[in-house]
Amino acid sequence: MKKDIEIPIAKDVHVAIIHEWNEEFLSKDWNAYIINNGSFPIEMVLVVSKGYEGDKKTSIMRHAIGVVAAKSFEKIEVVQEDVLALNNEFFVTYYADNKLYEKRFEFTKGSVSESRLSTIPMIEKEGVLAK
Repeated sequence: MKKDIEIPIAKDVHVAIIHEWNEEFLSKDWNAYIINNGSFPIEMVLVVSKGYEGDKKTSIMRHAIGVVAAKSFEKIEVVQEDVLALNNEFFVTYYADNKLYEKRFEFTKGSVSESRLSTIPMIEKEGVLAK
C-alpha cells in the first residue's frame, strides 16, 4: 500500500554555480557543478537543466555525468550570463545504495550575481549554492 512505499530523501548532494576564470577564453565564466558531500559515490547521475520566466524559456539541456565520487564534484555546464536573468532549475537523479534519488535545485531570478558570491565548500571557489 501507499504506506509501504519508501521515498528516499536526497541529501548531501548540492548544485552550485561558480564564477571562475576560463584560461581558454581569458574571461570569467559561470559554471554549474554538482557536489557530492556524502561518504559514498553516487552513480548514473543525470541532470536536466532549464531556464524560465513566464513565456521566456531556454532549451532543456540533459547531462549524463555518470559517477560522482564521495566528497567530490563534477562540472555540469557553462551558464550564460543572459540565462542568469531567468529562474534556473537543475533536476538531478542518481542511484545510491541501490535506490533511485531525485532532487530539484533552483536558482531564482537574480540570485546568482557577483554581490552574492561566497566560498563554496569542497570546490574552494566563489559561487552560489542552489536552494
